Amino acid sequence: MKKTISINLVALMVFLFSSINVSAQTATKPLSGMCIALVHGILGFDDTNGLANGLVKYWGGVDQYLRSQGALVATPGSSAANSLEIRSSQTRDYLNTWMAQNKCTKVHLVGHSQGGLVSRYLTKNLGFSSKVASVSTVNSLHKGAPMSDIVLGVIPSWLKPFANSALSLLAKLVYRDGRPQDVIAMGQSLTVGYSASFNKNTPDVAGIKYYSYASKMAFADPIQHPIMALTHPITWAGGLFYGLGGDNDGVVPVESQKYGIYKGMPNSNWYATGIDHLQATNFEWSGQNYFDVNGWYNTIARTACFPIRFINGSPGELTHGRIKALSHPRPSAHPPGELFGFVIVVFRDFAAQSCRFSPQRSADRSVGAAP
Repeated sequence: MKKTISINLVALMVFLFSSINVSAQTATKPLSGMCIALVHGILGFDDTNGLANGLVKYWGGVDQYLRSQGALVATPGSSAANSLEIRSSQTRDYLNTWMAQNKCTKVHLVGHSQGGLVSRYLTKNLGFSSKVASVSTVNSLHKGAPMSDIVLGVIPSWLKPFANSALSLLAKLVYRDGRPQDVIAMGQSLTVGYSASFNKNTPDVAGIKYYSYASKMAFADPIQHPIMALTHPITWAGGLFYGLGGDNDGVVPVESQKYGIYKGMPNSNWYATGIDHLQATNFEWSGQNYFDVNGWYNTIARTACFPIRFINGSPGELTHGRIKALSHPRPSAHPPGELFGFVIVVFRDFAAQSCRFSPQRSADRSVGAAP
């Protein structure tokens, strides 16, 4: 009798779970209702208009792809060269306006390079935590970028004010967005010492998930990595000197890219010599020939939204939209009570998801940028 009741309850729960899951998949796109902000690093810009009249794109179409999957996506702009604190304030102001326009109550922050630190800073220190659903960092310098220490170290102190004035003026002429530029402040915010202080003063906010993603170059290949091949050896030497290891993406050591829940690196094509710092965002479409850019960012978005599932009672993770077991599954022959418990856990996990913080509406209405 008890066995029959257990089986009937299992059947009921499976039916309810399947019905809700199928309904959700057929009624909306995979990322419908998600509000995502792609936060650029130094020397970056808002991809709404891009740079050079739209000829240069920081995210190489990633924002458009995520919108095609149903997400509402912002690419907030901030000073290309300035302190982390100023850039964080600018990003917060942008997002406050954009979220109000798109009726987003919370946003998933995806920050590249220093954009990851900007995401952490505004979440913790600028009163923005109530509006943040998750923080995902891509190739970010959580322990600093040793190359910045090296460059600042070779510039004489007497020369820095003159160099700063000249380079900051150049940045203003290139970006022409009216934002203040301060190249030396930018460089100082990338150093190993600054990062140590930053981490001490910017702890995680309880209740918010922090994920990190990384990539690296196999070697200084001038064909695939014409720019990063020049900086890779410097970063390699600096990484070893500061105890961060030699593996790097041309700008940031891999050990510095790891933070919170580390989710690993993208799978590159067989002929690729790794993925460098610029290719990680598909900057100017430079990465799409070497790895599945869209699949990678789809994974980042869906991991932030649905971090854990269960497969035969074992935890699993989403990889390119597919669930992958993290440990060996239990035998398929489950006692009724165990299977019932498994269904309850999955049903509860599915029903408890609250990653969508906007009305279910057409993504093509979310492309407008905040002023």
